[in-house]
Amino acid sequence: MTERKPPGVPFESWVDKQIHDAEGRGEFDHLPGAGKPLPRDLETSYDELWWVKRKLAREGLAVLPPALALRKEAEDALAAAYAAPSERIARKIIDDVNVKIRDMMYKPPPGPPLGKKPYDVEEVVREWRERRAAADRTADRTGTAGVSEV
Repeated sequence: MTERKPPGVPFESWVDKQIHDAEGRGEFDHLPGAGKPLPRDLETSYDELWWVKRKLAREGLAVLPPALALRKEAEDALAAAYAAPSERIARKIIDDVNVKIRDMMYKPPPGPPLGKKPYDVEEVVREWRERRAAADRTADRTGTAGVSEV
């Protein structure tokens, strides 16, 4: 523990002496972040929730309003349906996300509007079949029959 500042000694010189003594003892040698640039967010104005935002970014999490989160989920579901190994699984993925879309259409949460309507399952399945057929044709030409990615 640091001793008290003696009376009559200017505060700045007393602090400078404390820092100089600590450097001499090597107390600053192995601090985390030594030799690394300062974070770029130092130029921004103060934010009371800076630590929450940094924790979310470090954990790879995002907090979106419900409508925006469902939009993202719907886009991901469509991509997953196109990549599904079978038509049955593609239909299930789209049916599941359509239920969520319909629920939010009937009971909109606060925040931005959803701006999305349920997917046409038959249209998605037709597209899935076309992509599967194109992948199979490509596999036949390259000689990798039986191995197809959609």
